[in-house]
Amino acid sequence: MQRRTMTATAIGLALGLAALPAMAQNEFGSKELIAAAEKEGALTYYTANFAETEQEVIKEFNKRFPKIKVSMVRAPGGQLITRIKTEAAAGKLGADVVNHSDRGLMLELADLFQDYAPPNAADYRPDALVSPKLWPGVTLGWAIAYNTALVKNAPKTWMDLTKPEYKNKMIGQVVAPSGGTTWTRSMFERQVLGEDYWKKQAELGIAMYPSGAPLSDALVRGEVTIAPLLYNIIYTKIVEGAPAEAIFAPEGVPIIPYADGITKTAKSPNAAKLFMNWRLSKEGQAFQIAKLGNITSLKDPPAFPKGWDPKVIKVWVPNFEQFEKLRAPWVEEWNKTYGYRQ
Repeated sequence: MQRRTMTATAIGLALGLAALPAMAQNEFGSKELIAAAEKEGALTYYTANFAETEQEVIKEFNKRFPKIKVSMVRAPGGQLITRIKTEAAAGKLGADVVNHSDRGLMLELADLFQDYAPPNAADYRPDALVSPKLWPGVTLGWAIAYNTALVKNAPKTWMDLTKPEYKNKMIGQVVAPSGGTTWTRSMFERQVLGEDYWKKQAELGIAMYPSGAPLSDALVRGEVTIAPLLYNIIYTKIVEGAPAEAIFAPEGVPIIPYADGITKTAKSPNAAKLFMNWRLSKEGQAFQIAKLGNITSLKDPPAFPKGWDPKVIKVWVPNFEQFEKLRAPWVEEWNKTYGYRQ
């Protein structure tokens, strides 16, 4: 696939980041913290996110703080939680920083994390936090993607995905039980779009996929032509020249705030704090929006993805208590409605 240049929005953001003057040190921490972090010189970072994505973040962090080496350990979500529990039980937890998409699973481990808040803690949405120890260094958001070569009448809203003109497997969908991100989307559909939304959509004959990666590939190949996808998954394909586009719908953008923390047993606690401080700063968040297609949990975003009109588009954050309580019964109902068997 021939690579094309980044979108004008992304280019502008990237250039803006490159042109930033040296930031006041207190945005990332005190002079003493930075000196102590550089003296430690390294940290170990556990993540459930894509390795390629986190490597980009680490490279950008090292542009600001080149003296600190970040050693990354990547594992799928459930496996990473198991590893953390096993290592902690043996008194050998190797992580300085943990990054995970499932706030509920991380909340269960909150006692393993130290008290921490970034310098800009007050700038973050309270509803994105499940513990004062855990922070949304990453925030993902749902968009509606479509194949530009095959869709002539592109959807503009979430409700458009119930239109009869899109029947017979034109629409692809990641199944609700695949994980917390898709449960977030399904919960949004039920609570915001109406109790009959699933039924209306299921009647169209939806093509179902186990995760976003194969669905995004299927969209590009034209096996399906429309698909709700996490924006960061389709964004990179759009940038690389795939025949695809994505829109943020006016009914709301369901977001998934991650839960990242610094372990109590961190061997490099100062480097860990500096890494977290940078990632949660406006600079770190703006980089992730421009380069990776992320959203942000900051109340006042430093930038917006392409096509995001802040006067029209609003984020939707699931109520965490309901997120946990409703998950099992509603996912079971989703499975029945769509005729999905695990």
